[in-house]
Amino acid sequence: MQLSRALHARIHSALQHFAVRALDDGGHARAAVALVICDEGAGAQLPPQSGAPGSAAPRHWSHEAALLLTRRALHLRNHAGQWALPGGRIEAGESPEQAALREVHEEIGLRLASTQILGCLDDYATRSGFAITPVVVWAGAVAQLQPNPDEVASIHRIALTELLRSDSPMLDASAHSPHPVLRMPIGNSWIAAPTAAFLYQFREVCLCGRTTRVAHFDQPTFAWR
Repeated sequence: MQLSRALHARIHSALQHFAVRALDDGGHARAAVALVICDEGAGAQLPPQSGAPGSAAPRHWSHEAALLLTRRALHLRNHAGQWALPGGRIEAGESPEQAALREVHEEIGLRLASTQILGCLDDYATRSGFAITPVVVWAGAVAQLQPNPDEVASIHRIALTELLRSDSPMLDASAHSPHPVLRMPIGNSWIAAPTAAFLYQFREVCLCGRTTRVAHFDQPTFAWR
């Protein structure tokens, strides 16, 4: 699945026709996350060729479309080491879209414009007390990313085709809820809700053209705090 104008148009159209379900605060703190679409692989800056002024452009070894995910820093008090999307609390006076773009810049050093926002998916209420708005953003080809060590241990580019695996999603019965816990397999591992809920709905709405709701899916107990 190539990072292309056709893919951009397809995702943008799907989101423009998607009826977002927003949540009232209901005692939850407001937060936003960004689903950042970029290329799967970008190489290091190449040295300039002999006799050529300046530096060569970055080498891209894969133009497959991908999403940016992070591993949270191990020293964080909450959700340390877990898979995450760039994001955080919405500050006073901010929209979810503004918060998502700010957090992308603060966490991974990527500055994106509001014109690169394609749309939003459904809000999701977590057991840890947040109502999260997922914002889909088109970054295009991204050469360098800089993790903020205060928040991010590592940055990962996950090919969009990984979300289309036949063993996805994984649904586990829960003793704490009538609804199953949602997980998304990634490589030889997996990602749990709430992040998995955003990935699954992105897959369904943006890649498969299906209106699929995810707010009812539960989270594993380790994600409750």
